[in-house]
Amino acid sequence: MKFLLLRPGSQVEKNISQKNTALNLPPLGLLYIGAALEQYGHEVELLDYYIENFSKEKLKNSLMSCDAVGMTVYTDDYKPAAGISRLIKEIDSDVPLIIGGPHCTFVQKQSLHDIPYANISVIGEGEHVILDLAKYLQGKKNLADIHGIYYKKNESIIPGKSLRVIKNLDDLPFPARHLVEKYDYSNFSFGYAFKKKVTNLISSKGCPFHCRFCSRYGNFIKNWSFRKRSAENVVNEILKISGKYKSVVVVDDNFLADKKRVHKIFDMLLKLNIDIELLIQGARVDTADRELYLKMKKAGVKYIFYGLESGNQDVLDFYNKNITLQQIKKTTALAKEMDFFIGASFIFGAPLETKKHIENTIKFACSLPLDRVNFVPLIYRMGSSLWNEAVKNKKIQSNQYEVLADSGHKLSNFTEDELIEHTTNAFKSFYFRPNYIFEQIFKTLQHKDYSLLINGLKFLISFNKVSEAGKEIIKSKNI
Repeated sequence: MKFLLLRPGSQVEKNISQKNTALNLPPLGLLYIGAALEQYGHEVELLDYYIENFSKEKLKNSLMSCDAVGMTVYTDDYKPAAGISRLIKEIDSDVPLIIGGPHCTFVQKQSLHDIPYANISVIGEGEHVILDLAKYLQGKKNLADIHGIYYKKNESIIPGKSLRVIKNLDDLPFPARHLVEKYDYSNFSFGYAFKKKVTNLISSKGCPFHCRFCSRYGNFIKNWSFRKRSAENVVNEILKISGKYKSVVVVDDNFLADKKRVHKIFDMLLKLNIDIELLIQGARVDTADRELYLKMKKAGVKYIFYGLESGNQDVLDFYNKNITLQQIKKTTALAKEMDFFIGASFIFGAPLETKKHIENTIKFACSLPLDRVNFVPLIYRMGSSLWNEAVKNKKIQSNQYEVLADSGHKLSNFTEDELIEHTTNAFKSFYFRPNYIFEQIFKTLQHKDYSLLINGLKFLISFNKVSEAGKEIIKSKNI
């Protein structure tokens, strides 16, 4: 059989490419699905509309040669995903359309109402489920006997058998990266420049921590836990891809959570002397120590991103971050000593926050040795503890998947416009400081890597466009 896999992209209906967004990385979930299918002899094609502009003619050509379509759906792009599903059925009304991804996991049965042209929805991990669905499509299995799905029968939406969580991640095949070799994922916003070619890697699923703003499958799926691939399995994948890829972004929620495993990974990488650039997209400041960071530097780590969230201890405590301001200062200083490119995120809009809290956060961010900073308003997302509490307290409705934490919803002390203003001012305060600009110029000269400065200047020049796009994103977060 041949499967067509799609990542729809939130701008697809406007025919606008997203190739300059921060989400500019391969769709790992679909690549794992593709690998599972290919392992059992199926043919796979993948279209990524985060990278390429949508073309109805190209979609039609791809549909003509496929037996089924699989599409990943995120909550913030389920509406354009519904639009694509409609086009798919207009082109070929008989082609089976399977949807999966976070939206299908969080809302489960409802996902087939939100994407009304889809036939089957997959909950949770799809690597095993897709193989059972292939057997169903070949007439070898009944939908009622497949775990972790909902499906349409006549006018009803029916559950399959209960979901199964994959216990041993080492059993999964490595992602089928050849499916996206036609795309260039090397552009990265906020100043950093990858070494080409670029790919991503995930070494664990879930997170052992419980930040209140974070959407977690564990809040919806029984027995969902923090699971890790073995150090050997992770290093084998890096070794396999190192000849083709020069930059690898590690996209775990918290790559450094198991320090014993991470020490082993870097010990093995150093022993193998693999020449590759590593970028860690998710790290906590309480997992840092000098010995580990020295190994990371020697093994090729160039970039590390922390979720710092606030410059106020009471706000950090409200979010259940379980970190301190002192830990933040100590760890970012250590990362600077290692000469890492340091990124961080901060959130505005917790219920207890005042204007003084926001001023403290901006001042705190400016005091740290950060290269990239992202200031965002708090969003109550389905799957988070905050969202669950707000629904229970009847501040938001259960069918509101993402809600801006503004005073209109009685979720913070700030209006929507005030949150936009504070976020915009924070970006300006951080990025337009003379000290910051001189420091970035010095770093460019020190490393003789002018791409860092060029990308940074592009970001500053395009700040107004970025700001306007951010305003539109904020205004859309009441869905």
